[in-house]
Amino acid sequence: MTTMEKPTKRSAVATVRCAIYTRKSTEEGLEQEFNSLDAQRESAEAYVASMKHEGWIAAPDRYDDGGYTGGNMERPGVKRLMADIEAGKIDCVVVYKVDRLSRSLLDFARMMGEFDKRHISFVSVTQQFNTTQSMGRLTLNILLSFAQFEREIISERTRDKIAASKRKGMWFGGKPILGYNIAPKSGGGSRLVVNDAEAERVREIFQLYLEHRSLTKVARILNDRGWRTKQWSTRKGKAVGGRMWDKHVLINVLTNPAYLGKVRHKADLFPGEHTAIVDEGLWKQVYGIIKHNGRTGGMHVGNQHGALLKSLLHCGPCGHLMGHTYSVKDGKAAYRYYVCYVAQKQGWHACPSGSLPAEQIERLVVDRIKHIGSDPALLTATFRKLQEGVRQQMAQIESDQSLVEREIRKIAADIRKTASTAGSDAHAAARLADLHDRLAKAQERARDLHADAERVREEFIGKGEVARALGEFDQTWEVLRPKEQVALLRALVKRIEYDGGKKTVSITFHPAGLRSLGQVPVAAEQEAA
Repeated sequence: MTTMEKPTKRSAVATVRCAIYTRKSTEEGLEQEFNSLDAQRESAEAYVASMKHEGWIAAPDRYDDGGYTGGNMERPGVKRLMADIEAGKIDCVVVYKVDRLSRSLLDFARMMGEFDKRHISFVSVTQQFNTTQSMGRLTLNILLSFAQFEREIISERTRDKIAASKRKGMWFGGKPILGYNIAPKSGGGSRLVVNDAEAERVREIFQLYLEHRSLTKVARILNDRGWRTKQWSTRKGKAVGGRMWDKHVLINVLTNPAYLGKVRHKADLFPGEHTAIVDEGLWKQVYGIIKHNGRTGGMHVGNQHGALLKSLLHCGPCGHLMGHTYSVKDGKAAYRYYVCYVAQKQGWHACPSGSLPAEQIERLVVDRIKHIGSDPALLTATFRKLQEGVRQQMAQIESDQSLVEREIRKIAADIRKTASTAGSDAHAAARLADLHDRLAKAQERARDLHADAERVREEFIGKGEVARALGEFDQTWEVLRPKEQVALLRALVKRIEYDGGKKTVSITFHPAGLRSLGQVPVAAEQEAA
């Protein structure tokens, strides 16, 4: 007796509806009976037919874009394709080559994100690119990694466009400024138009500063009058601005070349399309006073009283910078002194340093530097302090390098992990672009730290060079003019700390400054020879 075997039930295969997309950049040859779009479709149909055993069938609708660039999404065929995908009519998109779908990596990444979200497979017939397979997903992630590159190119183009617009004197957006309103231009964009009432106030502000020459005083006058900064409404109707004046807001107004009818791009000024509301002579006079007072040039510019230790002297107990100030008698600076800002703002009881006579501390510092060069014990102590400073710098740099290297390794691991899940993760494309951006920044930080380490090593000098530099300080100091003495101290000294409680002063030197000072006489001797 023979036993009849039960027939095995064939497993059902799910149907995969395949949309075939074709594109050609120009219309040339499309009138032919068998054109490029037909050739692309024929190849795609053959591939779909080869996958019949997997349940693949070609969708009857055609998604063709003849005469359309792949650089953007403004294509009727691609719009119909995306609409049918959203409607759930498609399971797989098949193209002849990847660049038929898009030549923009950013657009491509966005479409892949939409495909992933709806579990749509993507196949490139001639490039063996299929996101249903691991190799296809790997290829996809390699392509997506270039999305960051295109994003940077777009940023560069935007910056170039802004620069070109400003060279033509065009207003390129931003917050409205006092004296002008923003109005739309007929050809697109926006322009500045004069607000007569505000323009009159702007001219009055310039005149007030010319009269009083004090930012703080002018700000107080404006606030007492009830004047406020520029106020406007956003597109959503939210009121912005209208705040009280302070010296920082005021200086932005007084140094803005827009009031001259000009547009600034970096360090250059270009004639603007808008009307000037401040006379050029008045603007230049005010700007000259501000520049002379050092308000826009940092701490070192407005040193008209020859404060040797300005920006160098710090309060030991507080750690804050000590400011240079003076009392006035008969219109002249009669008494100069340095004051701890904490004590000045919170009361003299808040810090033991308080204030000290400027000439006394300046003379003490200069004499001490002179004395170091002639005292072997002080010279040794100074050199050891330099060594300790370099060790601390290098330790900090190495610690930062270790942190950055760990961050780079972690980001690289995250990239690999995200790439491996791109086929099933709808947000993988955006996350990959962000990870590559973070990786580039971390790598740049690593390069900066490496450069810092090299600089510290190059700047470090031996004990002999320290002795030579400080030994020649006395002779060099005496032949310098006051401004040159200020410059020399800033090049030579990194930090000076005064402890009012202990009545002590400590000086920290720049190694590179000592080397420069030590090289001056050598260069002079060679020049004389």
